[in-house]
Amino acid sequence: MSAIPAGTYTIDNSHSELSFSVRHAGISRVRGKFESYTGTIQVAENLADSQANVTIQSASVNTGDENRDNHLRSADFWDAENKPEWTFVSTGVSGSSDEEFTLTGDLTINGVTKPVELEVEYNGSAVDPFGNTRVGFAAKTAISRKEFDLTWNAALEAGGVLVGDKISIELDISAIPQG
Repeated sequence: MSAIPAGTYTIDNSHSELSFSVRHAGISRVRGKFESYTGTIQVAENLADSQANVTIQSASVNTGDENRDNHLRSADFWDAENKPEWTFVSTGVSGSSDEEFTLTGDLTINGVTKPVELEVEYNGSAVDPFGNTRVGFAAKTAISRKEFDLTWNAALEAGGVLVGDKISIELDISAIPQG
């Protein structure tokens, strides 16, 4: 695979997905995604100098269950009315390959900022039917929701808790040149 074409790209929401999953009742996983977000990726000639910035509208959560989504938007979890935006601002890129690398950055959820590392895979580039050079990336990480002060939970009769602490995050990104 060739090197990532240098330039500034905008995330194409209609061809991208920001999703998460969390253990529920200790026996299954609940999955969700965000419908509204914006972001730019600046790919430098030297990949280590590249940057990424993303803003997510927390109220845009979609888990496929309206009652659960409304609970997530509430003050029990995200307080989306008072803290509507989450952000990721990259702080560095490391790795020995343009195809797989680590993107480090500061993730802010509900006003709490913590460093995270995203394991990124470059999926290549292609020219679409409209002449845009698209670039594609897949990335994943895991965070502790407690580290972001997301502590609501309910005890289970048989022991344990309703909502797990570890949140798995996966990104599938298609981006087009900004302009």
